[in-house]
Amino acid sequence: MRKLELNTDLVRVLKKLRLGRMIPVLPERLRQARERQMDPEDLLLLILSDETQRRERQRFALRTKVAGLSPVMVFDEWDKTASVTYDSRLLDELRTLRFVDENHHALVMGPVGVGKTMLAQALGNTAIQRDFKVKYYAADTLFKLLKASRLDDTHTAEMRRLVAVDLLIIDDFALRRLDVMETADLYELVTGRHRGGSMIITSNRTPEEWLGMLADPMLAQALVDRFSNNAYDLVIEGESYRKRQKPRLSAAGAAAATRPAE
Repeated sequence: MRKLELNTDLVRVLKKLRLGRMIPVLPERLRQARERQMDPEDLLLLILSDETQRRERQRFALRTKVAGLSPVMVFDEWDKTASVTYDSRLLDELRTLRFVDENHHALVMGPVGVGKTMLAQALGNTAIQRDFKVKYYAADTLFKLLKASRLDDTHTAEMRRLVAVDLLIIDDFALRRLDVMETADLYELVTGRHRGGSMIITSNRTPEEWLGMLADPMLAQALVDRFSNNAYDLVIEGESYRKRQKPRLSAAGAAAATRPAE
C-alpha cells in the first residue's frame, strides 16, 4: 500500500504550531479515517488525543529523570507471584498517596532483595503522576552530595531544596554507621520535614536499630522518635526478589549446552 504523503503546507503549519511530532503518525491516522469514513470531529479528537498522550509520556519521563527515579519501576512491573509477604491492605493505602497529602512517612523494611527499592520507586512514580514533587536518593549518594555541598557553600540551599519537595525517598538507609556530619544532616531533614512533608525510607534495620548506627545519641533519639511516630511501617519478608530476575538459559539453550560436540 502506497504511503500517504502529507501536504507540504500542512507540514509547514504543524511545525509552526510546534506540532511537528504529530507528522510521523498523521498519515496513518488519515488513512484510518478515510477507510472508516470517520466524522471530522472524531478524527480531530483522535489526532489531538495522540498528541496529548505523547506529551504526557514525555512530561512523565522528564519528571521521573529529574526525580532520580527509574521509569520502569512502576506497580505494573511488580511481580505479584514473588515469594515475599507483606500487608497488601497497607500497600494499597500507601498507593492512594493519602500519606503524602497528610504529611506522613512510610518506612519499608525487610531483608536484602525483597523488593523494597522497587516499591519505594513505584510509589515515587505514582506521586509524579499525581503532580507531586519527588526526589529519590540512595542513602550513601545523598550523604555524599550533602558533604560536597559544604565544600562549595551550597549546603543551606541544598537542604532547603530537599525539605521543600513533597516526597523525599531515601533508599538503603543504615547499611553502615553514619558519622557526626551525616547524622546531623539526617536530623535536619527529618525535623525540617516533620508534619510539613513526606518521606519514604527503605532499610534492612528497624528504627530501634538505627539508634546504634547514628553518631550522636541525642540527635538519634530525636530524629527516630519524630520519624517513626509519623510513619507507616511496611514490612516485607521472604526470599530475594532478585532471584527471579537472574538470567538463565532458555530450555532450548540449556539443551544445546548439554549436547555433545560433534
